[in-house]
Amino acid sequence: MAERSTAAVDVADNSGNEPLTAQADQSTADGVAKNRERVTDIDEAQGSGGTEGPGKASPPELHSGHKLARRYRLEECVTRLDGFSSWRAVDEKLRRAVGVHILPADHARARSVLAAARSSALLGDPRFVQVLDAVEENDVVYVVHEWLPDAAELTTLLASGPLEVYDAYQMVTQVSAAMAAAHREGLAHLRLNPNAVLRTSSGQWRIRGLAVNAALRGISSDTPQRTDTEAIGALLYAALTQRWPYESDAYGLSGLPKDVGLIAPDQVRAGVHRGLSELAMRALANDGATASRHESACTTPEEMVKAIGEMPRIRPPEPSFTAPPDYQRTTYQQGTYGRQTRPGATQQMPTPPPPLQSRTGKALKWAVSALLIAALGLGSWQLADALMDRGGKSEDSNQTQTTEDNDKSPTKPASKPIAIEGVQDYDPFGSDGSENPRDIDKIYDSASGTYWQTSYYASADFGRLKSGVGVILDLGKVQPVGKVTISFMGDTSVELRAASGDPGAAPTSFDSYPKVASGSGSTVTLKPGDSFKSRYLLVWLTNLPKQVDDGQFRGRVLDVKVSS
Repeated sequence: MAERSTAAVDVADNSGNEPLTAQADQSTADGVAKNRERVTDIDEAQGSGGTEGPGKASPPELHSGHKLARRYRLEECVTRLDGFSSWRAVDEKLRRAVGVHILPADHARARSVLAAARSSALLGDPRFVQVLDAVEENDVVYVVHEWLPDAAELTTLLASGPLEVYDAYQMVTQVSAAMAAAHREGLAHLRLNPNAVLRTSSGQWRIRGLAVNAALRGISSDTPQRTDTEAIGALLYAALTQRWPYESDAYGLSGLPKDVGLIAPDQVRAGVHRGLSELAMRALANDGATASRHESACTTPEEMVKAIGEMPRIRPPEPSFTAPPDYQRTTYQQGTYGRQTRPGATQQMPTPPPPLQSRTGKALKWAVSALLIAALGLGSWQLADALMDRGGKSEDSNQTQTTEDNDKSPTKPASKPIAIEGVQDYDPFGSDGSENPRDIDKIYDSASGTYWQTSYYASADFGRLKSGVGVILDLGKVQPVGKVTISFMGDTSVELRAASGDPGAAPTSFDSYPKVASGSGSTVTLKPGDSFKSRYLLVWLTNLPKQVDDGQFRGRVLDVKVSS
């Protein structure tokens, strides 16, 4: 089973050192004159490098209903541009929507597109839209990627106004961290613009077009980290001001006034968060941020992540609650239900007598008062008697403790947390013996919102490919273990297995970890029936949930805690 993940390609915008305007072919093979990628927008990303010519190859003659690999059925042509086309398609094998980019095999950039897709597919970061397949067959090259029907482009979000401060903070935080991870693997975007940044219905920000989009457009850069960092600054600038930080209009946003240069976001619009405004300037301006702070410029995504971490954390706004409307009495409660009234006549409601003013009411009040007095007296007597008995018992207990202390058993020691010295992924039944080792430390980093996740599978039982995957916990030494508490994203079935003794290194054989407890849920506390001592524990996932944000069957471990 292919388990590849990366970003899809935003194919409709032009880029380069000079502003270009891409004109889309208004007629498509299936007669649909739609262009959802905004091919007329102007890309003003600075320093993105030159563009290569589209080549002499003509686009393949495709139409709605055409199938690729007897699996991907083309539904709607979204963009036809520069010798390649983009389609919304259906994966008939998995019965889900996908996106497909197609270009002729003899296209000038076909080889670079394949290489970019295959290299970025190895990143496996859920913050990027995943590439599902990259194939050359029958004289065409096509790249299949995720289709996110519930996601909205940043361009669409900004059409109604600037983002709220917390949303802009989340956007720049997640995008910077994602691009920093990509550059650590040697991958650059070079086409990071409002069309390439998406927000899902769960509030997660995702990026499409990593590496592949630049290959499709023939874009390169001598300073890829600086190019992507400046693009992040432009995204933050637009999110804060609803303006594009260059003189030309782009992505449905107005540019800055002519001949005034780059001005800070808090000078463009009132009420802009000062820290985010300066952060955008540090990413955009090569000579640093505003003169009042004299902060150094951010030239890499890693420096952006560090600068965000040094800022005071911006918390989400408090939820607002609407007061319920005033209670309205119905006609039934007012005593007029079913009563005949003359039109136009006003009925006067009789004033009810004050409560408990009758003879019966007065008698009832005296009876209740007598019962309360009797109850208070009985309670006081019982309290005094209990206190006297407790005093006598305490003296007896002190004497017993003095005379019979040797006969009493010691109390059970209180449970205390056990530090996890190290972790490693464990996939003994997989083809490569590894399961996303890059993020394995996140299961015990105590940070909220971080997690380690498995690869995605076709079903909850790992697509019937294997019995499970897991994580080995190293406690540093052999010590008694009382319970292990695991937090998941989604209901997950899990087993706790433990290696006996201290073999010196974590055993590699699955049979070396006998099962001691099991459970399922989003927060699972595993308590072995019998006490045991061990150094190496195996958290073994046996059934995976379907994640809400990407619709894939995969396990996500948020946190693991071990105590004695």
